Amino acid sequence: MSPCPDLSPADVQARLEARSIVLIDVREPAEYAGERIHGALNFPLSTFDPAALPDGGSRAIVLQCGSGKRSGMAMEACRKAGVTVAGHLAGGIGAWKSDGRPVIRIDPATGAVRDAR
Repeated sequence: MSPCPDLSPADVQARLEARSIVLIDVREPAEYAGERIHGALNFPLSTFDPAALPDGGSRAIVLQCGSGKRSGMAMEACRKAGVTVAGHLAGGIGAWKSDGRPVIRIDPATGAVRDAR
């Protein structure tokens, strides 16, 4: 099995918009609740089970975390379990935001969901 590639924010966004991937956020629930990438599903690394990942059908699985470290760990867990993933977001949501890409945030004052960059 070949190593999974590091994917850029632009590549991940293009693949999300084309609906060719399922983005899996491996950060913990509180991190995910605070802000997340549109369309990402939460599968925290603390309870991560590669066998529990959704069947993307024709869509590939891409992993993402805060900086790229935990998604790299999740990729290794997938490799060991024989579960194929297409790669991970290099630099995580931090790189995504630094690149000016949109996230969903919760307004702590109101609890409202807000689009942000």
